[in-house]
Amino acid sequence: MLQAANINQFYGGSHILRDVSFEANLGRITVLLGRNGVGKTTLLKSLMGAVPIRDGNITFNGEAIERAAPYERARAGIGYVPQGREIFARLTVEDNLRMGLATQPAGTDIPAELFELFPVLKQMLHRRGGDLSGGQQQQLAIARALASGPKLLVLDEPTEGIQPSIIKDIGRVIRMLASRGDMAILLCEQYYDFAEELADDYLVMERGEVIARGLGSDMQRNNVRQLVAI
Repeated sequence: MLQAANINQFYGGSHILRDVSFEANLGRITVLLGRNGVGKTTLLKSLMGAVPIRDGNITFNGEAIERAAPYERARAGIGYVPQGREIFARLTVEDNLRMGLATQPAGTDIPAELFELFPVLKQMLHRRGGDLSGGQQQQLAIARALASGPKLLVLDEPTEGIQPSIIKDIGRVIRMLASRGDMAILLCEQYYDFAEELADDYLVMERGEVIARGLGSDMQRNNVRQLVAI
């Protein structure tokens, strides 16, 4: 579904991403790991077009998208949940979800499935996003990204600052979405145990490079935890 090849990105004179290549495939959860400051969020923003790449190729669903605008990538079928959630605090839950439908035809209804995945959102439909707890805001951010029915869901640190019960709910939803086989999931995560539990495939970054990759089932044997330990 997504192929990235030899991506290089710079901030000023700093070389942030160095020949990064990987794939994210339908029905699989690809976990991106690494210590703080190694370029993980920059890579995700580059995939979304929020920051430009110097060179390299990004192919989504068979089409080159490295020069496409962020809204064109969203329209092509990429859903993005940024670090820090970035919901619209002054808008209601309903209006936040409708923002996720921006790439769809006018009058498209909010998918009922979102309320099955995250029942709390239906209960709080008319409350402002800023009134929700951190965990509820994270569920709203994921639901907003899912509203348009993406073929690739990109999540940046979805467990950051979230209580354990909601982390379990989010993990359950991610696994269920992947198991349907019609969506690829790229998960950037600092919480190692959560990442290992979900990973079908993994990548480890250090200083802007991919230094290790493999099957999620091999993470313990390959001592991946030590690669990302602080």
